[in-house]
Amino acid sequence: MSSRKRPQEREHRPGYVYVVLVAGLLSISVSAILIRWASEAPGETLAVWRTLFAAAMLAPFAVFKSRKEIASFTMREGILITIAGIFLGLHFVTWISSLYFTSVASASVLVSLSPIFLALAGLLFLNERPTRAEVWAIIIATLGTILLGYSDMNAHEHAGSNPLLGNTFALSAALLVTVYLLIGRVIRQSRSWLAYVAPLYVVTAMTTFVVAWMRDVPLLGFDWEVYALCMAMAVVPQLMGHGALNFVVRYFPAATIGLASLFEPIGASLLAFVFFSEVPTLLGIGAMAVILLSVSLALFPRK
Repeated sequence: MSSRKRPQEREHRPGYVYVVLVAGLLSISVSAILIRWASEAPGETLAVWRTLFAAAMLAPFAVFKSRKEIASFTMREGILITIAGIFLGLHFVTWISSLYFTSVASASVLVSLSPIFLALAGLLFLNERPTRAEVWAIIIATLGTILLGYSDMNAHEHAGSNPLLGNTFALSAALLVTVYLLIGRVIRQSRSWLAYVAPLYVVTAMTTFVVAWMRDVPLLGFDWEVYALCMAMAVVPQLMGHGALNFVVRYFPAATIGLASLFEPIGASLLAFVFFSEVPTLLGIGAMAVILLSVSLALFPRK
């Protein structure tokens, strides 16, 4: 997409997409909390059931409403959706696994470094040149994430059992979600939300299942609460959260979506404080304010 179309695109952006975006980001923030509650099961198990439930919920609607559109996909579109589904599945595996080894704040912050990757990828592959406001927003967001990560590293009692491994998983998740969102930006320009998301989630579920199978991870035999929490993950952070991102990515550049996702670590950190007593430091609170400023610069630039 040419950068010359960006101002016109913003003018034709419906107001409700901001509501959808905020609701989606709030929904994604719940993910880390649900994962912590279900931590008796391996991360791969949670990823499989979460994605499987989400795919199963969408399947009936896709069959009745979007089967003709899905059948009309070109080979290129099919390949791109398959790649996006694989990367989203691997994103869930690495993201969930990170929470077993590092704190909620560190994992959420590192996975939210995707705006930097998205800005570069959008420029290279979609010719989406960031505006001056977005460049400043990315710089400020990077500063905020560094501050929040630093403040979290000093909270030793909540740092996790292996912060280095957990942070590596989280950074990998950021790289994987970059490709997924970039492809969504391309496909959603010409395809409906349901026609894109339904097959995407099927591939995602298959990917997480293959990973679990290769690592010999059990899928059955856990308490019913684990499966109920996986169902909640499918409904709230995946369908309502990622579903919202896949809806609004048609209207926002990929880098802007990535920047908006920085609301997620703030929500996750606040929920971690409520449910797990992970108290943010004063530096962490200041970092959250910096992140909020960066997001507001990107979403609501001064004219």
